Amino acid sequence: MHKISLYQVDAFTDRLFSGNPAAVCPLQGSLSVELMQSIAAENNLSETAFVDISASPFSIRWFTPLAEIDLCGHATLASARILFDEYLDPECSEISFSSNSGPLRVFKRSDKLFLDFPRDDPVELDEELTLRSVIERAIGQDPERIFKGRDDFLAVVSSQHDIETIRPRLENLEALPSRGLIVSAVGDEVDFVSRCFFPGVGEDPVTGSAHTMMTPYWASFFGKDRLIARQCSVRGGILECELLDDRVTIGGSTVRYLDGEIYV
Repeated sequence: MHKISLYQVDAFTDRLFSGNPAAVCPLQGSLSVELMQSIAAENNLSETAFVDISASPFSIRWFTPLAEIDLCGHATLASARILFDEYLDPECSEISFSSNSGPLRVFKRSDKLFLDFPRDDPVELDEELTLRSVIERAIGQDPERIFKGRDDFLAVVSSQHDIETIRPRLENLEALPSRGLIVSAVGDEVDFVSRCFFPGVGEDPVTGSAHTMMTPYWASFFGKDRLIARQCSVRGGILECELLDDRVTIGGSTVRYLDGEIYV
């Protein structure tokens, strides 16, 4: 029988039981895809990260309960918290990862951790009437503007109130040719707010990778590169975003919840 370390961390929050929970499995070597998928399904969190700490740079992969995905912000932030706490020299302030989305970096700034991810510039879709109809049925609102990014659609609505009152019809998301749907608006007390919905997952509490597309959009809208965002899910989360040429940094706090072992 083989033991695998397992940690659970709430990301993009400074309070337990909020933000987005992710499982983290540091590994000495690799596991089969089948075993990683089974572990992620058993964990039944939106994402489980597997980090090969014997590789240089560290190799990171992310699995939902249903499939492997190419990028996950909150599980990367959670992984960095565990590596900084348990596996790296206290003086270390930066971690590099290799991933299916290319090289990634996480660094410390004060008591927060920041992701350094590729920028995802959204492309506006003007005449996609069928798509607009699908999105309107999914969120119960007619968006002001619709964009397509690398993985997701972005629907911009008129106010934070519109974001908070969405009652999603998740079955309609299956018709979208994308990973998921981001809905965003100008915030009342922060620069912008959002909610994120994904087939097979439902509403994601806080979605770091979605901010690689929202940050370029809202940076252009406001004419500034540093932004504060809030994701308006039930658990909620606060993110500090900055646009840097072809990259986006996305930062926040993390709270450890669980340390344990898996027996396989």
